[in-house]
Amino acid sequence: MNKEIKLIALDLDGTLLTTDKKLTDYSKEVLAKAIAQGCEVVVASGRPISAIPKELLEFPGMRYVVSSNGARIVDLKEKKTLYENLIPVETAAKVLDVFAQYDDIYEIFVDGIGYTQAEGMAKLEHYFPTPPMREYMLTTRIPVEDVKKTLYKFNRPLDKLHGIFHSRDEKKLAAKQLAEIPGLEVTGAFGNNHEVNAAGTNKGFGLMKLGERIGITVDEMMACGDGMNDYEMLRTVGLAVAMENGHADVKAIADYVTVPNDEDGVAKAIERFVLK
Repeated sequence: MNKEIKLIALDLDGTLLTTDKKLTDYSKEVLAKAIAQGCEVVVASGRPISAIPKELLEFPGMRYVVSSNGARIVDLKEKKTLYENLIPVETAAKVLDVFAQYDDIYEIFVDGIGYTQAEGMAKLEHYFPTPPMREYMLTTRIPVEDVKKTLYKFNRPLDKLHGIFHSRDEKKLAAKQLAEIPGLEVTGAFGNNHEVNAAGTNKGFGLMKLGERIGITVDEMMACGDGMNDYEMLRTVGLAVAMENGHADVKAIADYVTVPNDEDGVAKAIERFVLK
């Protein structure tokens, strides 16, 4: 693989970050070397912009973030949104009506901020078996009593909706209902969630839009990911890297499978394919 890589796109959870949601010193060093070499390093996450770790938002030389699965692309230097593809209010209301039928915790992302059902936030252990995920939710979300009322209070299109289910069987039932609502793109980063974006929204398309703006083709991009919300991103870029801990379908389309996120898999892939 002798591709010239000018941009590295990185998923966060299960990819760049450890299971404990940390960015290791080794990864920081490798990212800094790639940036010093002239490579754009871009966060490409399902997270809203407000939930991106501060150390990445302030990482020297890191300028762009593809957030909410590509629904919102932000220029950190200029502090402005470069691109957005949002879900209309009435469509979002239909999605919330589906989520409300099940044992799940659901939320909306408005202008890069997550607003989550307070009832679900009060029993996070019911939906998230691991403490790091519970801590992530507690520190990055605003609890609200009624998510649908909050939607209508803002009364403007959403970046994304998100539902995390206690039962995978209920997740499957909800998927069938969501498929009947036009104008949606439904994916997921882990086994019990639905991430709902506007149709045509995915990380791959977001990277293509960013590349057009800054003069980098998708063939000159490398991307690292682990979940099904990374699938289109890996299909799009010139060099696709999947994590060993990733979904089987993601690993199947990758050009290279690196070691797990808890073993600095991203950093080792960058050393292998980018650093000179």
